[in-house]
Amino acid sequence: MRNVLLSCANTETAVSKLNLKCIHKIKKISIMELSKYSFGVGDRFSHQGEAQLRAIIKANKAGVDVSPVWNKSNREHGIVKTKPEHVRTEADAAVKALGWDKLYFVDADHINLTTVAPFVESSDFFTLDVAAFIGDESSKEAIESFLASCEKYKGALQIPGIAEPIPVDDKLLIEIAVKFLAATEQAANIYQYLVEKKGKGNFITEVSMDEVESPQTPVDLFFILKMLADKGVPAQTIAPKFTGRFNKGVDYVGDLKQFAKEFEEDVLVIDNLSFPE
Repeated sequence: MRNVLLSCANTETAVSKLNLKCIHKIKKISIMELSKYSFGVGDRFSHQGEAQLRAIIKANKAGVDVSPVWNKSNREHGIVKTKPEHVRTEADAAVKALGWDKLYFVDADHINLTTVAPFVESSDFFTLDVAAFIGDESSKEAIESFLASCEKYKGALQIPGIAEPIPVDDKLLIEIAVKFLAATEQAANIYQYLVEKKGKGNFITEVSMDEVESPQTPVDLFFILKMLADKGVPAQTIAPKFTGRFNKGVDYVGDLKQFAKEFEEDVLVIDNLSFPE
């Protein structure tokens, strides 16, 4: 049994992540595990670590076991002239000062192959941002291999909890492959780089595809997760694009009913995933 989490955070806002249990089998390895609930805390100027952790402690005392994930992107480091190791220093100092003895993580937020290197030593959580590769060309062989692996899903794909079955045919599968296959390949490349540098199982992997204009549908998410599983990427959390926007200081801008529908259907997809090893 693996845990995969669904994140509705983007670069502008870090929000709590909901644990969604699913059978998402990749390889049986001993891996660092993210706790059931986590909360992304982005301290842009490295002065709020203790205050943020005090809020997490209050949540835990209220009965919710939440792990803090301190995060900062390469872009944000460039703006405020900090380095990845500064986030680790701040997180460790806050944990020591407040006597926190539970899980916490430092996230290399929204990294790619060109920006990941400076984060390797100080981070134990990596958000693989592959949104820029959505729609990039994949080889004919890669697409054909994906199509062959999806034969069992063709027809009426029934996701328990979703009212109507999802019709899956070659046309839909080709559209999904053309759109997302290259992005998942890039995620696999970043993941393998990290395995070489840090060792398998020594970090949390998140895959981010949220910084795009068009939302991903539940069936998109289903096959994106299948692609990642096929490539051996043990994604413990994923950040898809939803309808609307999450902005700093604003909970949500958009159609709440449509967002709720998309979120609930994504939860159902993840909750009922079962891919062979």
